Amino acid sequence: MDKEQHIRTGRRFPMNLYNKLEEKLRNKSEDTQEAAEEAKSEKAEKKEDSGLIKCPKCGKMVERARVVRKKYVCYECGGYFRVKTNNRIRMVADAKSFEPWFDDMEVSNPLNYEGYEDKLAAAREKTGLNEAVTVGRCKVFGDDIVLGVCDSRFMMASMGHVVGEKITKAIERATELRLPVFLFCCSGGARMQEGIVSLMQMAKTSAAIKKHGDAGLLYCSILTDPTTGGVTASFAMLGDVIMAEPGALIGFAGPRVIKQTIGQELPEGFQTSEFLVEHGFVDGIVLRENLKKTIHFLIRSHRGTGKKTYADFGPNADFHFELTEELKEQSWKSKPRSAWEKVKAVRQVERPSATDYMDHIFDIFVEAHGDRGFADDKALIGGIGFIEGQPVTVIADLKGKDFKECQERNFGMPLPEGYRKALRLMKQAEKFNRPIISFVNTSGAFCGLEAEERGQGEAIARNLLEMSGLKVPVLCILIGEGGSGGALATAVGNEVWMMENATYSILSPEGFASILWKDSNRAQEASEVMNITAQDLKRLGVIERIIPEFGGADKKTAEAIGGYMKEHIKEFLEKYDGKTGEQIAQERYDRFREF
Repeated sequence: MDKEQHIRTGRRFPMNLYNKLEEKLRNKSEDTQEAAEEAKSEKAEKKEDSGLIKCPKCGKMVERARVVRKKYVCYECGGYFRVKTNNRIRMVADAKSFEPWFDDMEVSNPLNYEGYEDKLAAAREKTGLNEAVTVGRCKVFGDDIVLGVCDSRFMMASMGHVVGEKITKAIERATELRLPVFLFCCSGGARMQEGIVSLMQMAKTSAAIKKHGDAGLLYCSILTDPTTGGVTASFAMLGDVIMAEPGALIGFAGPRVIKQTIGQELPEGFQTSEFLVEHGFVDGIVLRENLKKTIHFLIRSHRGTGKKTYADFGPNADFHFELTEELKEQSWKSKPRSAWEKVKAVRQVERPSATDYMDHIFDIFVEAHGDRGFADDKALIGGIGFIEGQPVTVIADLKGKDFKECQERNFGMPLPEGYRKALRLMKQAEKFNRPIISFVNTSGAFCGLEAEERGQGEAIARNLLEMSGLKVPVLCILIGEGGSGGALATAVGNEVWMMENATYSILSPEGFASILWKDSNRAQEASEVMNITAQDLKRLGVIERIIPEFGGADKKTAEAIGGYMKEHIKEFLEKYDGKTGEQIAQERYDRFREF
């Protein structure tokens, strides 16, 4: 799968996109060391584990040693086995770097529930663990993190007061040490034998995560099979980034509880990782083979330091865009277009999309998913991009390249969940001091029944409110259509640029003509009086820069246009070096105050 296909259809964290970044972030010796350590641990496990084991997904008897080599993934069906704590730590931590914390915490029976001590003792004997969660500090490719691992073998990793206390203390210590936290979640929910005391752990762990987040630190949860009940309703779903393993059962109330409580049968695949991605609750699905590298990527792309440095470019910082003679000639020969010709041009499905330019601007781009409330709107994508080593948050409208994709992306007309996803990612960018680059190309916000039911107006208004006060630089680039409030909802920038033939208007020319002249057939006439072209808006002071298209945006010119954008984006970022968040937000306020 190539990069464009991933951006359009992918839901996983793809390691093929990370290759360029990895060259900058770590050297080959670390790769060699990791491979040697992994081979050593696999050799030891292969010696220990022999014979056959039943796959929990397909039910086939498979060779244990082969499953171990594949990181406990069935080689027949790809199904995921549940993983012991020590094996999980080996998967992600540098060799011998894990330092366990709080292992000697006293286990008690707060409600004096009969037989509970015996059950705890049996679980300790069976697993060799003190409790259902193990926490501590380790290194991932040399970077320090706090790691937590829940183990389903210990009373289905249910959350009692010791589990809640260990997680809370680990997060508190991570806050003191200013370290990111990665927590592998699995659980049957709250521990029944501890009753209301268990319930209180939900609030306690959540409060610790809030303080950790307020300190500008990264918290990531990785949801494994199963993650249900009070754990789902607390620390599992509060990550800045939420990942999930393929096929994991994830839900507040499990299928058995739902059936026995209200008699409702859940459809197949209803509470899976894949379901949660589509419905906006999980950023993406991560394969075990990519776990360690994904964690490393997230560490490096979410380093909130409190220092406002926005031009930390890597070794290719000497890049300068140069126009080829062919494009120069093409640009000279191009004739000025009328407003109506530009309207028609930007509506063409063949016109390059944001992802076409992003290929030439960013080293990599990794998409995040969902608004954490309803769905993952495919009309508006967002994620993290690197421009010569500098992480930025990227937001982009996408219309689609063919009829099928246009339908999937709702022809680039976002629903409320699209704007809420964009806002979630922009607020996260503010937390981690990442500049924001927004590519705008929409005929407008979707105006159907479902949009109104889910609060389209409120979602757009909330974006305008929050974007106005963001304490990081925001650059907005109109690359095609800029239609009404649907475009403005992601275009409240410190600077706004437009491509040479792009348009930006209060509404479509057809709508303008229909409202003012009661005749939508006068759309061409309306386009000429609406002042919607880049040249009109530059003259009115609505935009700061016009991006040349070198004869017209198409496959031939996309690289040149992207190169021009990249050079000037770097200049934009350099302007904000050393400025405080308050200064950046005030400049944006002053910009719009003048209109």
